[in-house]
Amino acid sequence: MSATELPSRQQVEDLLYKEAALLDEWRLEEWLELLAEDAIYEIPPTDVPEGDSRNTLFIVADDAVRIRSRVKQLLGKSAWAENPHSRTRRMIANVRVLGSDGENILVTANFAVHRMRYESVDTYIGHYDYKLLRRGNDLRIRERRVILDNEALRPHGKISFIL
Repeated sequence: MSATELPSRQQVEDLLYKEAALLDEWRLEEWLELLAEDAIYEIPPTDVPEGDSRNTLFIVADDAVRIRSRVKQLLGKSAWAENPHSRTRRMIANVRVLGSDGENILVTANFAVHRMRYESVDTYIGHYDYKLLRRGNDLRIRERRVILDNEALRPHGKISFIL
């Protein structure tokens, strides 16, 4: 893959499906390896999905340091809300490679994440907006933005896992 060539949808789907499997299997350390060194992970509020984390209160607005800290916490015993951890199953669909903005490859995909915990199932629905980077023949996630279609999170409680 050359520096200016867009990856195929199949290459992007392979990355997103691998990411989904790693997150569902709580292989979070391996998931971190999919991220660029300067990765960003954001979940804007449901009423301001186009918001900017610099001037809007986000559900999650993590840089690379916070992402690694979140993973360490989720894998440790101090994350009482995830001990035992939730079981999740992610469905990824409508993956589209939108283009590029310089070095970033812009990708979007719809998702449904089913979270099973304490004999109940919560479903989160929305879409992901990604900025991907090329690293040789591989792709790395530079930015992962989770846009929830759920109107509120009340029935779901806290988002203690990585959507």
